[in-house]
Amino acid sequence: MAASQDLPLTSSHWGTYRAQVRDGEVENLVPFEHDTDPSPIGQGILNVQHGPTRIDTPMVRKSWLDGGPGCRTDLRGKDPFVQVSWETVNTLIATELNRVRNNFGNQAIYGGSYGWASAGRFHHAQSQLKRFLNCIGGFTWSKFTYSFAAAEAMIPHVLGSFRTYLDTSTCYDVLHEHTKLMVCFGGMPLKNGQISQGGTGCHIQHGGMAGLAAAGIDIVNISPLKSDLLDDLDAKWLALRPNTDVAMMLGIAHTLHNEGLVDRAFLDTFTEGYGHFLPYLTGQTDGIPKTAEWAATICEVPTTSITSLARHMAATRTMISVSWSLTRQDHGEQPFWMAITLAAMLGQIGLPGGGFGFGYSAMNYIGGNYTIIPGASFPQGDNRVEAFIPVARISDLLLHPGKTFDFNGQRHTYPETKLVWWAGGNPFHHHQDLNRMMQAWQKPDTIIVNEWCWNSLAKHADIILPCTTPLERTDIAMTSRDPYVVSMSQLTKPYEQARNDHDIFAGIAREMGVADAFTGGRNDHDWQRVIYDQTVGRAEDAGIKMPDYDTFRSKGWFKLQTPPKPTVMLEAFRSDPHANPLATPSGRIEIFSQTVSDFGYDDCPGHPVWQEPYEWLGNAGTWPLHMISNQPKDKLHSQFDHGQVSKAKRISGREPLTMHPKDAAARGLNNGNIVRLFNDRGACLAGLVIDPAIRQGVVQISTGAWYDPDETGLCKLGNPNVLTCDKGTSKLGQGPTAHSCLIDVELCVNAPPVTAHQPPQILQSLPPKATRVHK
Repeated sequence: MAASQDLPLTSSHWGTYRAQVRDGEVENLVPFEHDTDPSPIGQGILNVQHGPTRIDTPMVRKSWLDGGPGCRTDLRGKDPFVQVSWETVNTLIATELNRVRNNFGNQAIYGGSYGWASAGRFHHAQSQLKRFLNCIGGFTWSKFTYSFAAAEAMIPHVLGSFRTYLDTSTCYDVLHEHTKLMVCFGGMPLKNGQISQGGTGCHIQHGGMAGLAAAGIDIVNISPLKSDLLDDLDAKWLALRPNTDVAMMLGIAHTLHNEGLVDRAFLDTFTEGYGHFLPYLTGQTDGIPKTAEWAATICEVPTTSITSLARHMAATRTMISVSWSLTRQDHGEQPFWMAITLAAMLGQIGLPGGGFGFGYSAMNYIGGNYTIIPGASFPQGDNRVEAFIPVARISDLLLHPGKTFDFNGQRHTYPETKLVWWAGGNPFHHHQDLNRMMQAWQKPDTIIVNEWCWNSLAKHADIILPCTTPLERTDIAMTSRDPYVVSMSQLTKPYEQARNDHDIFAGIAREMGVADAFTGGRNDHDWQRVIYDQTVGRAEDAGIKMPDYDTFRSKGWFKLQTPPKPTVMLEAFRSDPHANPLATPSGRIEIFSQTVSDFGYDDCPGHPVWQEPYEWLGNAGTWPLHMISNQPKDKLHSQFDHGQVSKAKRISGREPLTMHPKDAAARGLNNGNIVRLFNDRGACLAGLVIDPAIRQGVVQISTGAWYDPDETGLCKLGNPNVLTCDKGTSKLGQGPTAHSCLIDVELCVNAPPVTAHQPPQILQSLPPKATRVHK
């Protein structure tokens, strides 16, 4: 066996691995020798790379094949599939695309494809799909992400950009040296730090957090879940009611103002609009002073805890961390805006170790000190269709064509959708109110997916194009969010008839007469060299040295040099706000935004406010428990739900549900029980875990279990999105609101068996004369 450093490499969102290959098959994946805290999840692909969940040939839903587009869409998820050849499926898809665009226009094609896809720079499913659709005239597209859509819309009005400050969070080295108090709204869950979009070379989150403890930094975990911070950090836990962070921040802000602890010089020099916000804070505008006592009645954290925390924050160098999860609630724009306002009142923004940060440990790269590589990408071309939707409004798009909607100061219209194409994502994981989405899913005439395994998306499609996995193709892991650039080797041949996404679209492009436009006369290997060489040129212009392509491929990886100066967010702005203005109308931090105010939205005024969520424990009646459906620790979203790490965490074969002992006792429940979670939107099953490290009245179940409905719509495995509400955060951001959700829980008797990981019924290929092409 070769020395480990000589073994071929592959990379994933969970980490980089070396492969032990024998007779053309991967026997083992060994963590990259430079990764000090490897995640076990990425290695789990070996358990599911082959087997019954793998899709081996192109598939077409039988009713669609027999009756044509739009036939028995109510049977999606129930119909058997028919194996067809690549030649047949290419003809079917080309004919259907021509029917839709000629009869209804290209805006009737929705190129969904929101998701994490794979880590490679070239074999990025969404980019491949979007380039192909742009070659035939374009498609209706989506804007922003499920992760933090509300912030993506709001923060540019406050700071001039969101992504800039997401990628330049003050690094851990600076926190260790300068921070004295870290206040974590929504915690800093290490489980999320296992991943980074585009690839991970070395995990830094555990070391970064351990450094906080070693430095003696005081840490406060403000979350309904104690597990949102490592026990080793010995953090103070303030278990507030879910969705009430803004009220608590306002109580802290009022204490700062009332006790003369506000840095007015900073506010006058670096911010805009504090004078508009202050009357709201003091109650002059609505008659309600936002005192610590007022906040305590809402968030149910003691008044003394709020006031003492405010004084502590003002007395020392304080970093305010805001979890991405706080945007995924009703009025999710407000927590980030209010956290920035609170940090501005303290006057420490731009100082080493002070200010605010978005989502420490939300992904591995947050808090890293990296050289940002100006990486080139596979060009997607120009989309001639102007129609788009906020990403979390997919069900509204399908259910309400012609309806207008507000979004970030403008009004748009949902187009009629005839064809949906998804590649590299899974809406059955991340979208809310799946029973409503299932109604919407019946509306398009045709749903096409590129998939490698029989997950819920594949089972509910009309046409499935089997794609390869990263182990079956060559690529480059290269991202601005990690210092390691990795040559991803093809470790094994493609499974059965699976093709990489580029070859899939190239075949359909040939059928439609746009092959040259799509491929540019290059194959996948040619494109990877072009992308790398373009990156080398950009890097050279930026003073960054990279090896040439052949040297890179030969060695297998390299690491970019660490910047000589550690990252401090907004340091340049603070040092000279005139020379380094923000991209806001005032050039400063906008505590009050005239732009947002002029939109006239009743659910998002011109400065941060507390607005009662549509569902929370303050208005609980029929449904007494607040459900938190956070990110899982044993998979990435729904990826590898059928893998060994995820399956090992199951309780009684179901997704785990955590509940406080008193809530369990009130319902006569015990550890390991199979329980039914329900509200008026739907129901799912879970395996019970009783734990005092969760606030009473709150239950927690992670997302990611494959949707596994029975005939009544009950999800047998435990997908919590059958329970969540499909409503936008506000007219401004229209983000998802999964964390505003009330339910109840009861014992389940005679639970039906789980079938999520079983393939559907598959019929053998039809004779050529029986394969129909619909026009």
